[in-house]
Amino acid sequence: MTDPHSPDVLIIGSGAAGLTAALNLADHHRVTVLAKGGLNEGSTAWAQGGIAAVLEPGDTFEAHVEDTMIAGAGLNDRATVEMVVGNAPAAIARLQQLGVPFNEEGDALHLTREGGHSHRRIVHVNDATGWAVQEALQRACEAHSNITLVPDRVAIDLATSRHEERYSGAGNVWGVYAVNRASGRVELYTARATVLATGGAGRTYLFSTAPRGATGDGIAMAWRAGARVSNMEMMQFHPTCLYHLEVKNFLITEAVRGEGGRLVNPTTGKRFMAYYDAERMELAPRDVVARAIDAEIKRYGLDYVHLDISHMGAEFVRHHFPTIHDKLLGLGIDMTAGPIPVVPAQHYTCGGVVVDLDGRTDLPNLYAAGECTESGLHGANRLASNSLLECFVFGEAVARDIVRRWDTLPAVPPVRAWDESRVTDSDEEVVIKQNWTEIRRFMWNYVGIVRTTKRLERARRRIQLLTDEVNEHYGHFRVTPDLIELRNLLQTADLIVRSALHRHESRGLHYTLDYPERLDAAADTVLVP
Repeated sequence: MTDPHSPDVLIIGSGAAGLTAALNLADHHRVTVLAKGGLNEGSTAWAQGGIAAVLEPGDTFEAHVEDTMIAGAGLNDRATVEMVVGNAPAAIARLQQLGVPFNEEGDALHLTREGGHSHRRIVHVNDATGWAVQEALQRACEAHSNITLVPDRVAIDLATSRHEERYSGAGNVWGVYAVNRASGRVELYTARATVLATGGAGRTYLFSTAPRGATGDGIAMAWRAGARVSNMEMMQFHPTCLYHLEVKNFLITEAVRGEGGRLVNPTTGKRFMAYYDAERMELAPRDVVARAIDAEIKRYGLDYVHLDISHMGAEFVRHHFPTIHDKLLGLGIDMTAGPIPVVPAQHYTCGGVVVDLDGRTDLPNLYAAGECTESGLHGANRLASNSLLECFVFGEAVARDIVRRWDTLPAVPPVRAWDESRVTDSDEEVVIKQNWTEIRRFMWNYVGIVRTTKRLERARRRIQLLTDEVNEHYGHFRVTPDLIELRNLLQTADLIVRSALHRHESRGLHYTLDYPERLDAAADTVLVP
């Protein structure tokens, strides 16, 4: 391939969505994929559970659609749900062709069940599905001559018509400015089509199962460039993150409950989900289970609750959850013999950049796929194991639309290089560290599982103060990866709080004591720059 700084298509993000788009584009166009850190350091590789697809006899697309709509509390877009669900079996087949070694049972794929699903429909690779998927996609991309994978590039902002040497006023997106971690310098990458596949914003919160780089970069960059965002108040908290003094972001997959795990109050020694959802118990949707655990912790003054699957037998547990078993054993916890201490933690960003069924954003030449988007699939709460599925289906949809519309996409004009002539290195890195810690703590305390208007207003005032500090720092000193992430965290936090204040009801993942009832009419929270 020629210069990776000027491909036909630029993809920002090297997880499931980005690599799927790259593979589907590469037979037609030259593609550069930028990774923020290592190629496999995104959320995809961390996914334990699996991928939802209708494969079990007796299961139907309509059942999967309805389960998704119910979990999403009526805020989903049915056309999007039907498209993603209908394309799931084909996506699984393509992953098998790439060599993903899904677990089998006899002549068929082994299917597990997770909360909110009416059937067994989760295909998986033991309890490390994401890692297997990431390896297969990355291996295929590395083997394709039209794909260049570029790690350690931290995106700062989208290059738009405002950055043209001769401003056209057309509002196009021409690529991105990104910091090269090795040199510390800002590089310009331009392309006729740019795809955001940057993941979510989990690190906005103190406790999160997301990787270190999940700082809402794509959402913040798209917003600053002029794209709408939607439903940012819908932050999903996974019910069961390991509670441990040293390890703060290890997820205990939903499948543990799907295969018989029980939630127990360590003070009373009793299961408690019957008090919150007697019919579905531990298999209720994540928002229900997370609020139940939060309520038990607050009511009894607990640090955690117990998740116990030891009654299923040691051989069963080790066979189904080898990765989790080994990890916990190394921390002195034997899940075959006793319970696992767990707490809720931020897990998934259900809102994001508004896209259509082709993955197009509001901005010409800019596409987006995966967790950074609000496609209409998840609504007010993501159904378990629909996230990787969305990446595959929308990664293909984005590629298909770019190929179809290629001849109509304008050529890239001359774009200005990043101007570093008036900035210097900062000796105030403590500002970044302090503000990073502060924002994650008050977002957890004020904008967490249960909210109030007063708490949200407190968070908004603190965000404004920190934003002023960071903007001053950004304008006077050389940009660094930590400063870029902090700037994006603050932008994302602001969008979350503004959206939460806008919704005067409790629906799905947004629960507020000031408006505990759910309104009859469902409406997206759409913010316009």
